Amino acid sequence: MATTTMNNHMEFVSPTRRRVIGFIFLGLAILLWGLFARDIGPDALTTFRLTPGGSEQELPNWVFTSLPMLNILAVVSAVVGGYQLARGFGKRTNLMLGMVVAMFLFGFLTWATSGGSLNLAGLFRSALVKAVPLTLGALSGVLCERAGVVNIAIEGMMLTGAFTGAFVGSVTNIWIGLLAAVLAGALLGAIHAVLSIKYKTDQIISGTVINIFSAGITSFLSAKFLQKYQHLNDPGRFPTIEIPVLSDIPFIGPIMFQHNMFVYALYIFLIVLTVGLYYTRWGLRTRSVGEHPKAADTLGINVFRTRYLSVILGGCMAGFGGAYFTLGSVGRFDEMMTAGRGFIGLAAMIFGNWNPFGSFGAGLLFGFFDALSAKLAILKVPIPSEVMLMFPYIATMVALAGVVGRGQMPAADGQPYEKE
Repeated sequence: MATTTMNNHMEFVSPTRRRVIGFIFLGLAILLWGLFARDIGPDALTTFRLTPGGSEQELPNWVFTSLPMLNILAVVSAVVGGYQLARGFGKRTNLMLGMVVAMFLFGFLTWATSGGSLNLAGLFRSALVKAVPLTLGALSGVLCERAGVVNIAIEGMMLTGAFTGAFVGSVTNIWIGLLAAVLAGALLGAIHAVLSIKYKTDQIISGTVINIFSAGITSFLSAKFLQKYQHLNDPGRFPTIEIPVLSDIPFIGPIMFQHNMFVYALYIFLIVLTVGLYYTRWGLRTRSVGEHPKAADTLGINVFRTRYLSVILGGCMAGFGGAYFTLGSVGRFDEMMTAGRGFIGLAAMIFGNWNPFGSFGAGLLFGFFDALSAKLAILKVPIPSEVMLMFPYIATMVALAGVVGRGQMPAADGQPYEKE
């Protein structure tokens, strides 16, 4: 009886949320038909290329008639919406929401590419690459906030890591530059930890100070040295590595397994951090400190030491993410080159519900729209690229409003702890 009650509780979805999501499904179906299908001629063709640029694999193009595909997507979305309104999908509601949103995005691509062609594999590959720094920033936030410390200094840590990696990598070698970037992030993480944990400074103010300091010092040093002496701003880039066997998988291989070490490091971090947070003693202690530090202290857990460790590790992750810009992407440092990616990483962390793989999914969403905005300019779609870049933020606000379920922010997040 207890098990049955628990299962029923897990599958319960409030009637209001069930209706709201049902209307969202129906609204997306109406948009698919009203905005996209009505403007398409009956003989228009959509062509998706399935081979990323530069790949040696050659897959045949995916060509289909646009109008029937859009009609099918609209009908399926409408049917799913009707069922959601009538009975609901229970605990599978979020899964169905993701499926319908994916169908809507596919319908949009079908409409945008009608009469032309789009490299779909190249779009997905670009989305993954653009998601790397966002996800690394989000993982930095997960490490800090799971222990109860808000870290909006991720942007400054990433910017400092990018500068340090470029400078040290130029005067030594690229691996030492990467190590220096990680240590620079750790140093700023330690400063943030001391201000937030020992001196109980407002964590938002502490993070803002670090961001302002990082922007100023890196811009000054770049103008004073890197721009004047170009040999100090030429660290090189990590080469592309093709993973044997995996890179030969049709379609998926070139997208996921033909990158430099930053992408593969991200895969490793996702697995290690997920296992560490949810299946180890360290993770249990970290999460307990972020949820109820007083109870954790009562059980003998050193709250201060746990928070220090988490914030410094978060700084290391942010420094590594910053090194991506100079050592993994551009090969040089430019002023303010992180361009707000640290703040977007925070949004991805929130959208991902303070979970490593959830943050990765949110990072992919942001990266997808970033990559798509560039593709739309090539396809000459009459939608400004700025509008496309708005959608991930709208999705974040929708998530925060509770449409996809209430976020589970650590209960003691941002609250200084005072030992009694």
